[in-house]
Amino acid sequence: MPNIAAFLLALAIVGLVAEMLRRKKLREKYAIWWLVVGIATLVLAAFPQLLVFIARVVGVQLPSNLLFILSILMLLGVCLHLSWEISVVEEETRALAEEVAILRIQVERLTGLLPVSGSNGSQDPEGQ
Repeated sequence: MPNIAAFLLALAIVGLVAEMLRRKKLREKYAIWWLVVGIATLVLAAFPQLLVFIARVVGVQLPSNLLFILSILMLLGVCLHLSWEISVVEEETRALAEEVAILRIQVERLTGLLPVSGSNGSQDPEGQ
């Protein structure tokens, strides 16, 4: 039975994802995708004719082509999602850097390292 390798691979994926979840090395929202892939691989390994049937219904000549198309679409979705998350994190980092710069200036003014410019007579940079 040639599908034993696919079945064992799917079991390994599901087991690895479960272990990573247990150790908090993988967040739940990412684990869902991997669990879906592992369970789908388990189902297709147990019932290989299901892929042939779905390929016929969709109009794809080779079932392996359907598998490649679905894999590529899933990977594109993951890339798009991660790109979106990177954009959000970059924006948060920029906002935090601005906030830290403002707080640093305030601390330096409070400790007397920077002159305070204001209505009480601004200090001349040359000390005059």
